[in-house]
Amino acid sequence: MTPTRKILVAEDSSVIINLTKNVLMFEKYHITAVKNGKQVLEKLSKEDFDLILMDINMPIMDGIECTTVIRSLPDSKKSKIPIVAITGNYKNYTMDDFKKAGLNDYVQKPLDYDHLLATVKKYLT
Repeated sequence: MTPTRKILVAEDSSVIINLTKNVLMFEKYHITAVKNGKQVLEKLSKEDFDLILMDINMPIMDGIECTTVIRSLPDSKKSKIPIVAITGNYKNYTMDDFKKAGLNDYVQKPLDYDHLLATVKKYLT
């Protein structure tokens, strides 16, 4: 039996957190949700995750800044964790911008949950 994969969801919208949790928990993933980049870094310092779903526009510390910090962490397991951006204004960014920041992929809002699930599975299989 494979161990439960742990996903950290960074998103300031409770509605999106709840929908995302429902979709991913159906697939038996263990979900932890936080509201901003600072909380992502706090969680990551205490536990390991297999994937991070990172909203780009969050208060306190946004997803791009948070990803940049994660990529520079001394712990190579944590610094190489797959990070998928969740963004409503992807038109403001190119895939190049996301790659430069260290993001592996992105899913646009409004979220297509089949696409979200397929993207998550791509990194967790």
